[in-house]
Amino acid sequence: MSLKELTHEAHRNAETQPFVKILFSGKINPGLYAAYLKNQHPCYEILEVCAMPHGLLSGLPDMRRAPAILADYLELHNNEDREPTILPAVESYIKYILSIKDDPKRLMAHLYVRHMGDLAGGQMIAKRIPGSGKMYQFTDPDVLKAAIRERLDDSMADEAKVCFKYAEEMFKDMMTLVETVDE
Repeated sequence: MSLKELTHEAHRNAETQPFVKILFSGKINPGLYAAYLKNQHPCYEILEVCAMPHGLLSGLPDMRRAPAILADYLELHNNEDREPTILPAVESYIKYILSIKDDPKRLMAHLYVRHMGDLAGGQMIAKRIPGSGKMYQFTDPDVLKAAIRERLDDSMADEAKVCFKYAEEMFKDMMTLVETVDE
């Protein structure tokens, strides 16, 4: 079985959350999408910062997404608006990544889930969101996908499932913001 097959159920649980349907709807309001980006940024930032000393981003063109996520957020966030809330699932994820920061194999499983998601389903989301969607723009996505796949093995399945679970929890937390963000 491949890593993709081993994590299929966890992936499905995350991608079928109601917030994901809002992302794919093409009708997400810019304020809500900005709140989503504000919460995605620290997840990617901590993961990428912890991955760098292990060389996990080396040789992976365009892998670093945190700067693009921040740029997307700044494009959509009105400075007069109050800063979006950092969600409990995000705070838990940051603590979790710090707890595994010395384990490159586990970190790679998280890079796989997040970054391959941006390279796959993220491409469909990019067509439906407000703003320029820099988060989902890659110079050569096929080269990046192949380079990521070369670094994976099936033993990463359990850790990838952990990452999917955190994504699922963040999507659930995002639903608490749907009613509070102005249309």
